[in-house]
Amino acid sequence: MSDRPILSEEFATKYSGSEDNSSHLEPIDGLAEKKLLWKCDIHVLPMISLLFMLAFIDRVNIGNARIQGLEKDLKMKGQDYNIALFVFFIPYILFEVPSNILLKKIAPSTWLSSIMVCWGVITVCQGVTQSYAGLIVCRFLLGFFEAGFVPGCVYLISMYYKRYELQWRINLFFCASILSGAFGGVSTIPKLRPETMLMPAKLLAYALANMTGVGGYDGWRWIFIIEGLVTVIVAAVAKFFVVDWPETSKFLNDDDRHLLLRRLRDDVAEARMDRMDKKATRRVFSDWKIYVGTIMYFGVVNTGYSTSFFTPTILKELGWTSIRAQVLSIPIYIVACVFALITAFAADRLRHRYAFTMIGILVATTGYVILLAQKGVPVGARYLAVYLITVGGYITQPVTLVWLNNNMGGHYKRSVSSALQVGLGNCGGIVASNIYITTQAPTYHVGYGVSLALLWLCGLACTVFFVGLRIENKKRDKGGRDDRYSLPKKEQENLGDDHPRFRYGY
Repeated sequence: MSDRPILSEEFATKYSGSEDNSSHLEPIDGLAEKKLLWKCDIHVLPMISLLFMLAFIDRVNIGNARIQGLEKDLKMKGQDYNIALFVFFIPYILFEVPSNILLKKIAPSTWLSSIMVCWGVITVCQGVTQSYAGLIVCRFLLGFFEAGFVPGCVYLISMYYKRYELQWRINLFFCASILSGAFGGVSTIPKLRPETMLMPAKLLAYALANMTGVGGYDGWRWIFIIEGLVTVIVAAVAKFFVVDWPETSKFLNDDDRHLLLRRLRDDVAEARMDRMDKKATRRVFSDWKIYVGTIMYFGVVNTGYSTSFFTPTILKELGWTSIRAQVLSIPIYIVACVFALITAFAADRLRHRYAFTMIGILVATTGYVILLAQKGVPVGARYLAVYLITVGGYITQPVTLVWLNNNMGGHYKRSVSSALQVGLGNCGGIVASNIYITTQAPTYHVGYGVSLALLWLCGLACTVFFVGLRIENKKRDKGGRDDRYSLPKKEQENLGDDHPRFRYGY
């Protein structure tokens, strides 16, 4: 795929040009800019958000299958369930960077839909496996095929929006994973009263609840089979609706394309990295910001996975039936979605990130403290604690993704940084899958304690990131990086955010 489209001379004169002569370009029409943003919103976000919802359901529906009889039928015991969660993350972590590098060279519509078809097939296989070993193999392959999806989508979205337009869009995308927790819970609940569910969820719940015994399969198997088949069908259709890079997207005309590329260029000054040569590779992999950003994500993603994997089990341990536990997990995710969107709006409007990460950490901390002291706490307060943990986690988690992305300059650097952050950061998922020890139910002191500690590791990393960016901006304001202007022009044009004109956001 070419990085530069063939565009008409008229439009090139009107909207393009180097940074050096950008002051002579025609001012951007505010109305045209608003129309362009709306056009991007309706083409970029809806389909990949739907795909993300299905991806997350396929990833965590094992939590719902667990309380419907998965462990009993596959003769699982001890830590077998935790191991099944753990193996998912090995390929998921290892293959995210290679996947994003491939994504730069392949049309996103082709790559994302293809890997989704593959993991949909694997999800179906989880429903028909007859042994624990078969489940382990399926979980490994699921991690392999899902590896490139989230960092790829974050990377793709970031190529359409300016830095302080991005949090709102990423959180809209992220809400798909939050709501998947609600839909995943609904899908396993039989005979709910009509007033408790939206129509699509009612139909899904009714179908799955009444398929026990069909084909000789128990209900938990149909959770995997039906949701996997839906994923395959949607993925096949998605090939025609997922957008490609701005330079080649069919929904943009030449005028839109030039306007989009110009406003993105104006947003990041000369922070370009369009070649992955040796010097660029060294700059990317030696950048402290990527590793601090990864620690931020690692610390908070553990909370996200913990709530997804174990909320139904935790609620059941409060003395409720499986059905009631599933029902009462639904509003938790809806409330978390609302707070995530409020956070996104405020963070973009205020052009600030750090304070919002810390607010989420404080909210989740309150929840963990309640659960750690749960022996003297009534059931209602423990239920509230699950709300606080989920809401706090989903306030902070998407902000850490966007914050790092905002401070990466250039096509390749965003690609690699997104993959490294999500890939290495998802080691938090490995932790989450191993700290909720079955023999410690229902108190889970190790699980809650480790999750709280990791949350504050995230807080420490966020503080280091914040202070480091402020120091670097002050240094650049004083001319402390102006020596880079003496570099060869070819290298100057590929510095990414190391370019002295770039200023970091926090």
